[in-house]
Amino acid sequence: MLYPFMTLPDGTEIVHSESIMEDNTEKVKIVIEKPVDFGFKSAVCWLPDYQWEQVEGFTSEEIAELQALIESLAHVIFELARDGGFEHAAVV
Repeated sequence: MLYPFMTLPDGTEIVHSESIMEDNTEKVKIVIEKPVDFGFKSAVCWLPDYQWEQVEGFTSEEIAELQALIESLAHVIFELARDGGFEHAAVV
């Protein structure tokens, strides 16, 4: 299941998976889509390694900017992934 995380001003949508345990490492899949004429740019990033795959339409500069954003919010994404997204996050 993917949970909504953020919509950027340019319409880019960022969603994330639940927390996934693999090889004794907690991982989270992040999917990014940006609407463009007649379709979408898209990419997948896996935390904590920032491994990018399925990059379609984004330039290397755009990926670098997206990675910087994700790096600055990774701790929040991991917490939400453990809690089941914003809907289930603990309100403090």
